[in-house]
Amino acid sequence: MTQVSPTTPHSTSVEPTLSVSIGKMQLKNPLMTASGTCGYANEYADFTDLTKLGAFVTKAISKTVRKGNESYRVIETRAGMLNAIGLANIGLEAFLRDKIPLLAKMGLPVIVNVPGWCTEDYVDVANRLDEEEVVGGIELNVSCPNVKNGLSFGTDPVRLFDLVAAVKKVMKRGELIVKLSPNVADIAVTAKAAVEGGATCLSLVNTFTAMVVDIEKQRPMLANGTGGLSGPAIKPIAVFLTHRVYTEVAKKHGIPIIGMGGIQRWQDAVEFLLAGATGLAVGTALFLDPNIPQQIVEGLKGYLVRKGKTDIREIIGALGSPMPHD
Repeated sequence: MTQVSPTTPHSTSVEPTLSVSIGKMQLKNPLMTASGTCGYANEYADFTDLTKLGAFVTKAISKTVRKGNESYRVIETRAGMLNAIGLANIGLEAFLRDKIPLLAKMGLPVIVNVPGWCTEDYVDVANRLDEEEVVGGIELNVSCPNVKNGLSFGTDPVRLFDLVAAVKKVMKRGELIVKLSPNVADIAVTAKAAVEGGATCLSLVNTFTAMVVDIEKQRPMLANGTGGLSGPAIKPIAVFLTHRVYTEVAKKHGIPIIGMGGIQRWQDAVEFLLAGATGLAVGTALFLDPNIPQQIVEGLKGYLVRKGKTDIREIIGALGSPMPHD
């Protein structure tokens, strides 16, 4: 009988399973939208089949309506995008009235991104959203670099712990996801604070604080001065930070990670999975092609078949030790 090496590429007649779990949420595949890039519900419906996603993550929803920052709010960079939208949104009441019914028709787990300017903001919005059956998770946005004091919770582990613990008390049903800021000295410290506060999932990374300068006018191009850098430029850093949080915090506590930051191809997705991510959020790439998540799903299937794997969970966190090249 011929022995097949585990590393020998070979085909299998069984299509690999891509389903993953984020707490109680069951996803048919790891792919989802990243908050702030996909609107509130079905804005992309004319351009792509949203039902092919594993989950849908909404734009940030705050307690009251927010106008956001002045223009310019978005600038393209050589390897990504700089944005300073300022969490502009329709507010909680309009979201509940106009968008929740649309989300309920999508047939997908829904995660709502929630920002705040004090603990009570987060608690009140999370408490109300947790009552909606279609909302499977709340993603606490404690790390937005585009608004005043937007990083105050996400960069202070003590404040972050207190905030997460306060929100945890009012959430009876959904998953409590904390979106971590990369703009810290050690992301493992804030990750640990979030988990100890009661987070059931971590998402990372949010954008990096950055600036683009108009050299003729000799001033920043964004009206806000600085913004958040996303896209392919940040992917290697995001993969590293995902792996650090996975190995230092998430793995030992059994906490899933939603990885994001420059995912544009299936190869990018595999990197995040190997580094320890369970979910994969695509953001900036959606502006290039809204069908990219579907393309990544097909690429993942092909990769698993080639590697002789029948379940995507076999490669989550499976990154080996560095070895010198031959």
